[in-house]
Amino acid sequence: MFSEDNSVHKFSRIKNTNLLDEDDEIYNTRNRQDQLLSNSNASSPYNDRSSSSPMDKSPWSSQTNVNVPFEDIDDNFSDNVLMGSLVREEGHIYSLATSGDLLYTGSDSRNIRVWKSRREFAGFKSNSGLVKAIVISDDRIFTGHQDGKIRVWKVSSRDPSVHKRVGTLPTMKDYIKNSMKISNYFEVKRHKNAVWFRHYDAISCLSLSEDKTFLYSSSWDKTFKVWRVSDCRCIESVIAHDDSVNSIVTGFDGLVFTGSADGTVKVWRRELQGKGTKHFFSQTLLKQECAVTAVAVNPDTTVVYSGSSDGLVNFWEPGNLVFSGSADMGICVWRRMGMDHICLSLLTGHNGPVKCLAAERDDESAATERRWILYSGSLDKSVKMWRVSENSVPVAWKGCASGAPIAIPSSLPAAPSFEARNRVDGIQN
Repeated sequence: MFSEDNSVHKFSRIKNTNLLDEDDEIYNTRNRQDQLLSNSNASSPYNDRSSSSPMDKSPWSSQTNVNVPFEDIDDNFSDNVLMGSLVREEGHIYSLATSGDLLYTGSDSRNIRVWKSRREFAGFKSNSGLVKAIVISDDRIFTGHQDGKIRVWKVSSRDPSVHKRVGTLPTMKDYIKNSMKISNYFEVKRHKNAVWFRHYDAISCLSLSEDKTFLYSSSWDKTFKVWRVSDCRCIESVIAHDDSVNSIVTGFDGLVFTGSADGTVKVWRRELQGKGTKHFFSQTLLKQECAVTAVAVNPDTTVVYSGSSDGLVNFWEPGNLVFSGSADMGICVWRRMGMDHICLSLLTGHNGPVKCLAAERDDESAATERRWILYSGSLDKSVKMWRVSENSVPVAWKGCASGAPIAIPSSLPAAPSFEARNRVDGIQN
């Protein structure tokens, strides 16, 4: 359930490029500035720098003395200034991640660099090439690559500048064990099959659940996969879109958002099933001709943003109304008031349990009155159409005093609907 306003703002954008890569090796590096300062100490381990190491000479130059007249900047803008630049002398930057005062950068040069206070702090290398995504969970770093694999790195407890690769997703053990079963294969192209627990095309994005229990990966293979962080196993694969999934992000209330080259932004909800979890399609927020290249969520304000190749940024926030159908044959209309909900109306007319609901904006409603057309399906074999106004006066129902806040029932069958509030022209991706 969402509508769109027509206000538009413009920003600039850049395009993506694609490269290929191979498998892994590990290299460690130190802060280059610290190495220079320690040259006088012959016993320092930093002085022995192997000429064969690809991290010998940093391909970055830290430029903090940029030509920005800080002293001449108007006081009205003094809070928004360029603090410094890390200029890359080769390759392209494809991924960034922060953890405390550390910045991780991934590129197509196979290097993953770690920066602290705008200085090179550490580095490690994967021979798989292009690093398309980085997420950090405590002392572990997950990197997504062009070859469809996820590498897992761990920070040394003795030396925070040392990173060691501790695994690859899926693990070799799981791959060999599960690839023996014919039921684990599905057809990806004509005369070509692949196992469901491994991406067969480039990984485009990684995201961690709010509690860091699950790792989500999206791919150009049109799927997103769910990995259990505790044992690094793939527990679910979802064919999510008709084209490459360019972005995936976990949100609030167990929701997951995906954006695709097919021009759609979709919402998925995570539900407990027995001892495990499963993801179900909830709704499509956006459907357009041009590709969706990025999705972001602000969990505090429950606002969802998406960027597209046409330069537009769309964003949504939860709508004011929630509809709940029940086995008692009634439909309750709720108005959201922060974390509370007020019962506006009880719609009756069905002779059987209400099993499904759908809503859309009433185009005939006046500008001063927001109305919705609600459709309800029931086991009485009927579909009914209702007109609902957001300006309805709260009613007393089943012991609920008129206007008194009511906690929204935990048995609501659907995830929150979102209302598109704006479109912003331009995004950098």
